[in-house]
Amino acid sequence: MTRYLNYLALIAISAVLISCGSRQQKTAEEEATTEETQEVTVNIQGEEVTYSTDSTTMNGYLVKDVNATDKRPGVLVIHEWWGHNAYTRERADMLADLGYTALAVDMYGDGKSADHPEDAGKFMTEALSNLPEAKARFEQALATLKADPTVDTERIAVIGYCFGGSVALSMANAGYDINAVAAFHSGLGLPIMPGGEEIKAEILVCNGAADPFVPSEQTDAWKAAMDGAGANYKYIAYEGAQHAFTSQGATAMGEKFGLPLAYQKEADEQSWEEMKSLFSRALD
Repeated sequence: MTRYLNYLALIAISAVLISCGSRQQKTAEEEATTEETQEVTVNIQGEEVTYSTDSTTMNGYLVKDVNATDKRPGVLVIHEWWGHNAYTRERADMLADLGYTALAVDMYGDGKSADHPEDAGKFMTEALSNLPEAKARFEQALATLKADPTVDTERIAVIGYCFGGSVALSMANAGYDINAVAAFHSGLGLPIMPGGEEIKAEILVCNGAADPFVPSEQTDAWKAAMDGAGANYKYIAYEGAQHAFTSQGATAMGEKFGLPLAYQKEADEQSWEEMKSLFSRALD
């Protein structure tokens, strides 16, 4: 009888152990399923946002993964001299796909954009001729980005193209509290040159070696100023790349208006990877 009772006890204990193991296995499977579900439910959404200075109303585009609950770095995207357009928003979307919250800013006001170089030049000159207003527009864009609940306000980057690159670099030179700046096919004869304030950001400039808008004398002067300011920077010149090499519409615009603009796929992709590498160091 005793042996029979012991046998029954062993069976009961085995059943309990098997049940526990089954529950543990089920829990692990449920966790894996949850992780897979989280990966699948990434939901990138963009929205129109309006912000203003005392004299100008700006129309921006804020984009992020609305399903993610964690705080993440925020990135400002500053447009080419053409103004706030679809290309600027496309780059913001690409940043959201990388896990950032991005704001495509409007430096001209009222969402203005140009279809002709004469208008683009006029808008750009107006924006840069009034530096206090340009800084105020940048500050309001920065405040709008930081106000989004998904943004970690201690991890902020700025990227810019052409005119936007010059603005981004100038704001870094002005001493704004930014972690990283990436400028693409950017002029370097800046309205605010290095040396006046401490440059807090790590800087990346990706230009075309065949870009006549950025002569070597300008590049040398900028590098010398950056060295003198003790800035942390990297300058890359892509062989054979002309101005606007990141924009797939650049070649057609160059041909239309007789300008040295051309898309170069290799330089575009390599410069984007350089930006990602910068962000991995300065933001993540």
